[in-house]
Amino acid sequence: MIEKLMEIARKYCDEVEIYEVDYTADGVSFENGILKEIDSTIQSGISLRIIKEGKLGFAYTKNLIDPEDLVKNALDSLKGEVEAKFSFPYSKDIINLNTYDPEIENLNNSKLVEECKRISEILSEATKTQVNVSAVKNIVNIRLMNSTGTNLSTKISKYQCFASAMYPGSYSAVYKVIVDKKFREFSKEDFNYIINLFNSSKKEVKTKGGKIKTLFLSNSLYVLIWRFIYATNGKYIYQKTSPLINKIGEKIFDSSITIYDDPLNDNFPDARSFDDEGVPCRYFPLVENGVLKNFYYDLYYAGKMNVNSTGHGYKTWERDIVRATPSPSLEHLFVKPGDKSLEDLIKLMDRGIIVADVLGAHSGNIPNGDFSVGLSPGLYVENGEIVGHVKDAMVAGNIYEVMKNVIGIENQVYPAYMGTFPSILFENVSFAVKE
Repeated sequence: MIEKLMEIARKYCDEVEIYEVDYTADGVSFENGILKEIDSTIQSGISLRIIKEGKLGFAYTKNLIDPEDLVKNALDSLKGEVEAKFSFPYSKDIINLNTYDPEIENLNNSKLVEECKRISEILSEATKTQVNVSAVKNIVNIRLMNSTGTNLSTKISKYQCFASAMYPGSYSAVYKVIVDKKFREFSKEDFNYIINLFNSSKKEVKTKGGKIKTLFLSNSLYVLIWRFIYATNGKYIYQKTSPLINKIGEKIFDSSITIYDDPLNDNFPDARSFDDEGVPCRYFPLVENGVLKNFYYDLYYAGKMNVNSTGHGYKTWERDIVRATPSPSLEHLFVKPGDKSLEDLIKLMDRGIIVADVLGAHSGNIPNGDFSVGLSPGLYVENGEIVGHVKDAMVAGNIYEVMKNVIGIENQVYPAYMGTFPSILFENVSFAVKE
């Protein structure tokens, strides 16, 4: 049917791209030791992009019954007059990555329930608090072909588990996320991470604000990285809203900070050898030793800027991939680890705050790099030891100042929101708390 759609579309269009996806997910969640939800999702469909007389058209369907009708819808969308200053790429000899583990097929809901129950019981016993746990497996098949002859496909498996220990009377929690290409048990190290951080910070403490040492755990580092992702996005370079325009080659962060996108690293799930536009992926440095190296583009904004796509065109509307059109996105972002253990970083804090998670991560002027976020929770440290947690507290600053004052970087990276990161300890971050 896909070949038939291509044949029909080529009769009316200068260039054609077809993206086909099917996605299945099975998930389980426990709340306070009780099974709350078992959920299964199936999503599939076809997206069609066309270029005709320099204009870009788009249409999609969840059920391809009439290819002629889908092509007509794409042709109708040309009335939107979206300019296409690019061509769909001819890509061949794509690297073969290990993205799928067939063992994921043996993982059923009963096993997910069993694992969530086990994690919930162990953490509840060790922390004496409410524990929430969820686990999900998903399998994604993607096929992309275009009128230049590109014909690519990939199959991806992923298992993800989330466990949290809640502070009584609040939504704050210490949590841990694990991901793999197949089922992996929550390990002793994973349990100890939650148990040690939670039990050492159980007590609510009072303190004063000021400029103090601040440790962003891997889970919360996205607050800072989000502003950087915005600033290096080709869309905002084109729109001239990034503060990093004309700063390629300049030192913007501390020399210890290196940030890169590595879609070819198939030690982690979701590795990709081509993006959602068929452009080959590659290791892509953004910051090396504090120096800005690159901006990232999809085909559309690369065309606007008269540069080549960097292979970062992805459909990022997670709730409905089929309806989404590609846009510049860093889907495989890493911060290079340092040489300190998490315990070493805490010992370096005579007085400081650990940002375990935040409320209002979007607060502040994201384009300028400003952040002003509530701590949820903030763990207070004195003389190198966690002594409790603080309430009604926040940290604020600008990433282009804060990320120049690095004290130390953790020697491991962990999956987190927006990437895979270590924990990083910074000097002189503004900390405010209700006294």
